[in-house]
Amino acid sequence: MADAAKQEPVVTMWSKEFTYDRWMKSKGIPIHRGYFIDDLRTIELEWWEERGCKSAFIQLLGQEGVTAARVSEIPPGKSLPPVKFALDEIVYVLSGRGLTTVWASEGKPKKNFEWQEHSMFLVPRNHWHIFSNMQGDKPIRVFHYSYMPMAMSALPEPDMYFNNPYEPKVTVSDGDFYSEAKMVQAKDADEGLGMRAFWYGNFFPDMRAWNKLDANERRGAGGKSVFMQFPNSELTAHMSVFAPKTYKKAHRHGPGRAIIIPAGEGYSIMWEEGKEKIVCPWHECSMITPPDKWFHQHFNAGGDMARYLALHPPMQFHGHAEKVEDRAKDQIEYPKEDPFVRQKFEEELAKRGIKSEMPAECYSNPDYEWSKAMGKQ
Repeated sequence: MADAAKQEPVVTMWSKEFTYDRWMKSKGIPIHRGYFIDDLRTIELEWWEERGCKSAFIQLLGQEGVTAARVSEIPPGKSLPPVKFALDEIVYVLSGRGLTTVWASEGKPKKNFEWQEHSMFLVPRNHWHIFSNMQGDKPIRVFHYSYMPMAMSALPEPDMYFNNPYEPKVTVSDGDFYSEAKMVQAKDADEGLGMRAFWYGNFFPDMRAWNKLDANERRGAGGKSVFMQFPNSELTAHMSVFAPKTYKKAHRHGPGRAIIIPAGEGYSIMWEEGKEKIVCPWHECSMITPPDKWFHQHFNAGGDMARYLALHPPMQFHGHAEKVEDRAKDQIEYPKEDPFVRQKFEEELAKRGIKSEMPAECYSNPDYEWSKAMGKQ
């Protein structure tokens, strides 16, 4: 006991460097930080011997200690070495066409499925998996998202998370894994944040073309959304689609989201209440993470529909703004927004030679019904 008492603690009290941070730094590959990533397809990667590929970590402001993000590159015509990861992981395809093979353990049936740019799928916890590049002429990139920082704070043993002999009780051989996701009706008004339905499955073939959406009038701009749930997992996501030359209402929630852009051109503004606003431009395969309780607002400054896909942190971190009854506290209606917001939007559109499609009435009437405006288009 005396010897143990002399040992320095692994983490000093109140430290904001977590076990995951130290593990991440130990790998010797790039760690991309900041407020946003301009293009996940072009960020710097370095060779990671353990994974047999080039890779990089991403830890934007607001992810620390909550969610993990990484980009991997698969060489032309090659397959990555098999790996078994103890946590559920969402994979989003940034470029190229490939194949994933998933199996629970030696002798168990294997599942093979093909994917393309902007596919999204789940690799279930405690399963072996291999990523293969079906293209022989160029590398492809995939994005990984998990709750590893939280897990490592509770169980700070890195070797427990990779190639552990534990066998899962629910495996890919049980049920209809990797068929296209199916619609499920919400059981009550609170489920799905007021949405009448959400989408349930392991595989979403193309988030650019996914049009099974429901009206989401809370955020303005006549936007539509779809919420996604992965079977036997607490991982969730949602995607919002909104019209060109419009923008959403400012809102805030908890930390840890990874917002990826499947399609569109625009920008987001983020700010901590009472402090300077930060403009984050985006286009296809950009990434944004709004920090904890920072207001943020999304603007479609292009001529086509814009899409943003939000991969969610654990429900414990969703924050008050996810509840409809908290709108007054955590959402800014158009009539009350900073004049800078509208001015900036009009300036950005003018650079592109286009004009705003925001109805004049929405700036004076907080109860403006967007469904009427969308009906006129």
